[in-house]
Amino acid sequence: MSENHPNIVLIAVDQWRGDCLSILGHPDVRTPYLDQLAGGGAQMTQAYAACPTCVPSRMGLMTGTAPTTHRRIGYQDGITFDMPVTLPGALRDAGYQTQAIGKMHYWPERGRIGFDDVILHDGYLHYSRHRERDSRMYDDYLTWLREQEGAGAAEDYIDNGLECNSMVARPWDKAEKLHPTNWVVTEATQWLYRRDPTCPFFLYLSFHRPHAPLDPPKWAFDSYEQDELTLPGEDNWSDELMSEERRDWDPTALAAHYRERDVRLARAGYYGHMTHIDSQISRFIQTLGEFGLAENTVVAFVSDHGDMMGDHGLWRKGYPYEASSHVPFILYGAGIAPGRRVDSVVEIRDVMPTLLDVAGVEIPEEVEGRSVLPLIAEADDEVPWREYLHGEHYLFEQSIQWIRFDSYKYVWFSTWGIEQLFNLDEDPEELVDLCKLSADARSSEVSDALLRGRNYLIAELEGREEGYVADGRLVPGRESVKVLTHSYPLREEAR
Repeated sequence: MSENHPNIVLIAVDQWRGDCLSILGHPDVRTPYLDQLAGGGAQMTQAYAACPTCVPSRMGLMTGTAPTTHRRIGYQDGITFDMPVTLPGALRDAGYQTQAIGKMHYWPERGRIGFDDVILHDGYLHYSRHRERDSRMYDDYLTWLREQEGAGAAEDYIDNGLECNSMVARPWDKAEKLHPTNWVVTEATQWLYRRDPTCPFFLYLSFHRPHAPLDPPKWAFDSYEQDELTLPGEDNWSDELMSEERRDWDPTALAAHYRERDVRLARAGYYGHMTHIDSQISRFIQTLGEFGLAENTVVAFVSDHGDMMGDHGLWRKGYPYEASSHVPFILYGAGIAPGRRVDSVVEIRDVMPTLLDVAGVEIPEEVEGRSVLPLIAEADDEVPWREYLHGEHYLFEQSIQWIRFDSYKYVWFSTWGIEQLFNLDEDPEELVDLCKLSADARSSEVSDALLRGRNYLIAELEGREEGYVADGRLVPGRESVKVLTHSYPLREEAR
């Protein structure tokens, strides 16, 4: 096998926050094996999901395009995958064997989008789960679970009653080897025996967790439940902004102030999933070594989005805030310089061109992302890079738009017409909305940053079908959509 075409393993996790790695100094999370990959490879510390929920983010991951190009700017199931150029397709055309195991979250469920084969588990997907449908049509893990010794025809991963978007947490109620996290690695190990040894491979390992249900194995849950976990800080804006959205009685709420004990339990379940996944990644890396594949394999680790986990009294995802939009991105293995930390702002769409670059495969012209390999090879300030990142998502019956530039993040709510500005260098937890300061209290730098963020957004939204811009101004109150009718190419400054 040529060293010019290494094997590639893309490990994707669902709803993993960008700050939740112990190598980054997180006060609670323990991820020793991911820390090992990050320390021995390259870590992109400012990676983002421009549209931070599963469907739109995974479209960007597999097509290398921005949300305005693949048109998914909110969460909407049942939209047929319609992009002709994909990461697995490009690698397959270059001679790679391509295999996906785990979560895909495209439509139709069995669409291969360029993979030679897909072994599927999307978690509890409401759009697919109907009692009149045979689970074999949409969930290979559930089919496998019901075939295990002692299981019955009605065995299910929802037997414990936890809901797939709930903050309620409890340990996994079955043997650990039956957990969907273990299943992904078990299936990957079996596939390594069956792979074609005459060509390089692209293996997509896609874990459904740490997405809820928050049910890691007992050892992982207990390791955090016994700790005094750090609680969210107090900010100067969320109570007023979200006062009408709070649903403290709903365990699946987007905005709620739950009891402190329940918040700690939710975080124990969430972090427990992370440590469990970390251990299973170690299991897989050791298995690669036993197959003699570790020396010529590049491993990438990325999440599709984060989880608010109670920050600002908010839960789940879809927000512009760091807990939701900031994601981990690690690159490790053959040809990757160890110990590199890249601080330039990168995005999910950059994963595809990066992995094609790793493989020595030409990047299709349709791809809008950029390979991060030059950033790894040289100092950040020596590589021309995007001026800003534009993000958005439909939430609370409106579009929440945001711009990440320099040390700032600018946010605009399309119905409420509210603006926010955060200085992430000085305030990484986004506790101080600089727009809440009086005009007299704002420094000239803050005033300039507010104007820059607004102008970047106006330029991005000019001419869009929703009509968010008129006469060079942002216009609140326009009807928002989850899926655009037309594609809108990226501006050069945002590429």
